[in-house]
Order: sequence, then structure tokens, then C-alpha cells
Amino acid sequence: MNRIVKSLSLYFQGFKTPLLRKKIIVTLGILVFFRLIAHIPVPGVNLALLKSFFSSNQLLSLLDIFSGGTLANFSIAALGLNPYINASVMFQLLTLVVPQLEELNKEGEYGRAKINQYTRIATIPLSLFQSIGMYSILRSQNIVTDLSPLTLVAMMTSMLAGTFLMIFLGEMINQYGVGNGISVIIFAGIIARLPIGLIQTLSVSDFSNPQTLINLIIFAAMAFALVLGIV
Repeated sequence: MNRIVKSLSLYFQGFKTPLLRKKIIVTLGILVFFRLIAHIPVPGVNLALLKSFFSSNQLLSLLDIFSGGTLANFSIAALGLNPYINASVMFQLLTLVVPQLEELNKEGEYGRAKINQYTRIATIPLSLFQSIGMYSILRSQNIVTDLSPLTLVAMMTSMLAGTFLMIFLGEMINQYGVGNGISVIIFAGIIARLPIGLIQTLSVSDFSNPQTLINLIIFAAMAFALVLGIV
């Protein structure tokens, strides 16, 4: 606890530094822009049916929490950074088995820049493949009403653009903000859904039953212990 208090005090002291204050403000501004993107819907989707579909499926509701609500809104950022992260993991593994990539990784900044370029290129087919998968799921549930090829192309292009826009925002945080941009955006997406999840939990909980209150306290304690353990 003392370590946490000391870290918070250092943070507030650092906020008095003009350069750090500027970086924090830039980071917060980028996160606000990211949350606005999360509410721009992809064309051709019935949002009312989509929200009903997600509310009836616990697994999809969990995935929506980790996506920051972009799935339930089916925004242009619905894929999130998943294709880019998948491509990054793929190239990290290939670096261990492909001699050319291993040599490139040892060339310092130039080599890492080239691998990052390859990662972005690999993100394109992964994004298109995942967008087709999501389109198929929504079509099977009759959530996508317009089945024309133009709608499919518009949906895939919008989701691909949303993924690369989030990658761009992450790099802006790396360059002008505070922390690792990709991690900060993922974190912001998760905590953005926490108030909604808390309100939904409180609205369906029966506090007249003592066991319900005990379960909520145990869950909150376990969540706090998990976060504290990770930190």
C-alpha cells in the first residue's frame, strides 16, 4: 500500500512538469478521440437487433467488455487491435525460426522498423478475414439486413480502416504521449465498459438476499487482489 501511495505522489509531482503534463494531456485527448470512434457504426447493421443479440450471449458480452464496447455498437473499431496483435505475435514466433527475420531483428532500429512494416502488411489480410467472419455471424442471426456485395465491401473496408486508425493512435501515444500506445488503448477500452457493467450488475442484483451482497463483496475483493497481484 505504501508503494502505491508513493507512486501516486510521484505521479502528481510529475504532473507539475510542463513536458510530462503536455504528454498526459495529449494521451487523454487521443483516448477521447478513440472513444468517439467506438460509436461510429459500420454501415448495413441493425443496431437494435445487435444489442439484443449481445445481451443474450454471455461470451459475446465478455468479448464486448474487452473490446471497449465496439462490438455491441459494431463500430468501425469493432476488430480493435486484434489483427495487429495477432500479426505481431506471428512475426515474433517467425523471428525464432526464419533466419532472414532473425538477422533482420539483430540489425537494431532499422531491422525492427522493417519487421514492424511487415507486421502492418500482415494485418491487412487478417483484418479482412476477421471482418468476413464477423459478417457471417451477423448474417446468420439476420442482423445484417442488406446482403449486397457493396455492403460487404463497405463493412470490410470500414473495419480495416478502423483497425489501422487505432494503430495510428497507438503510435501517436508512443511518440507524443505517455506509455505504450497499444496497451493504453486496450486498457482504456476495458475500463470504459466497467461503469456500464457495474450498473447492469447492480440493476439485476437482489440486495434483499444477504448471499447476493456477500457474493458481490467476494467478487470485488478477488478483482482487487488480482489487479494488485499483477501490478
